[in-house]
Amino acid sequence: MDIFEFQDLTGVFSVTDVVLSLVLSFVLCSMIGWVYQNTHRGASYTQSFVHTLVMNGMVVAIIMLIVGSNIARAFALVGALSIIRFRNAVKETRDVGFIFFTMAIGMAVGTRFYLLAVIAAVVISLLILLMTRFNWYSRKVVSQILKVQITNDAPFDTLFDDLFVKYTSTSELISVDSVRSGMLTELTYSVGLKKQSNIQEFLAEIRRLNSNNRVTLIAGYNSTDL
Repeated sequence: MDIFEFQDLTGVFSVTDVVLSLVLSFVLCSMIGWVYQNTHRGASYTQSFVHTLVMNGMVVAIIMLIVGSNIARAFALVGALSIIRFRNAVKETRDVGFIFFTMAIGMAVGTRFYLLAVIAAVVISLLILLMTRFNWYSRKVVSQILKVQITNDAPFDTLFDDLFVKYTSTSELISVDSVRSGMLTELTYSVGLKKQSNIQEFLAEIRRLNSNNRVTLIAGYNSTDL
């Protein structure tokens, strides 16, 4: 027996299968990338992540072609892929959904469920666009973070009660911290401003009550990744 003899298993699938899987997964995942780009909210958008989504779908399609119906290959690939470690944390849970989205499409294409892949990609993409367009599941009152520094002798538990009644629909004291080596007290509130409230007037009145010390309002932390 020739010890250098080897067997090429590429003939298990045709060139047409390979080309069709690569092209279709590229087209569908590119569409998913376009949906991600146009529905993304916040400051963490990166072009490389969208490129990764497209590559992810194509790579998964090839993996499924390799595995086929061979259980031994499937376990071998699971063992090989389990050694991969990712150091970059996913900033949005929504990004994880898109990763699984492209993986599912790649799996469908790689296992030659072409019609399933096309229908699933189109329908799910349309639903994502619909949810974003009509702002489904958004809260009517958007909470914001308010940080106020006051002197240590100020009655912080009742100091801003009248202002909160006038300008906010909800308010809750989250934390009380000592800052500037104990010279000041920093209060952190979760507030929901009324729609007709004037933010400049609100902050100006707070400064009047806290002896013009530092006041910070984080107005977009619900939709911005910091």
